[in-house]
Amino acid sequence: MKSLVVSLHDVSPLTQSLCDQILVQLRELGIGQVSLLIIPNHHGRAPIGASPAFQRWLSRAIEAGHEPVLHGYYHRRERGKADSLVRRVMTEFYTAGEGEFYNLSSGEAATLLERGLADLSFLPRKIAGFIAPAWLLGAEAEVAVRELGFLYTTRLSKVRVFNGNGDIASQSLVWSTRAGWRISMSLVWNRSLSLCLSGAQLVRIGIHPPDAQHGMVWKQIRKLISAAGRSRRCASYAKCLGIA
Repeated sequence: MKSLVVSLHDVSPLTQSLCDQILVQLRELGIGQVSLLIIPNHHGRAPIGASPAFQRWLSRAIEAGHEPVLHGYYHRRERGKADSLVRRVMTEFYTAGEGEFYNLSSGEAATLLERGLADLSFLPRKIAGFIAPAWLLGAEAEVAVRELGFLYTTRLSKVRVFNGNGDIASQSLVWSTRAGWRISMSLVWNRSLSLCLSGAQLVRIGIHPPDAQHGMVWKQIRKLISAAGRSRRCASYAKCLGIA
């Protein structure tokens, strides 16, 4: 059966309230399994270890059937003085300075990954996947992801299962709400993309907490999820990939 994966990005104490509201509304749409992309210390301002209330909320969500996914560590990349124009475009214009794993060495990436896994060790379920902020995962950082035993990662246009049978082509539907023109472009792009992907084996819909605060964006997301859910099995990444 064709599959639908709904992922909720940037889950942290800073976004807990919005994330909870989104999960409630997704449940009303029949979506009981969501891949939760968790930031251990969001922008260095929200360490999960210092928030027992968030830990309890997240643990309940995982016990209810949602999947924990490690999503960077700080979800922030400091601008480097020697950054090239291409690197600046990718990490500042494209992702507003959040391409944390874009050009880390394998050692730097491993340090953050190990710290993240330790911070999330309280969860009742082992973490199988790592997804880099903005899907920007450099080659050296990917080596660290593999070596630390993660089973899969994703990029904007594909899902990569380590030790599997290659990549699964799948363009994620995702919205940008940082400016009015981005919202307008997102609505047009995702309407067209959803039509192009109607026959795809895997459809991915990525939600960010601010999406729920923009009426037209949230309306389109709900509409696309409802339509896809009528003919597809909705599951987390791990379940969809058979590694749950």
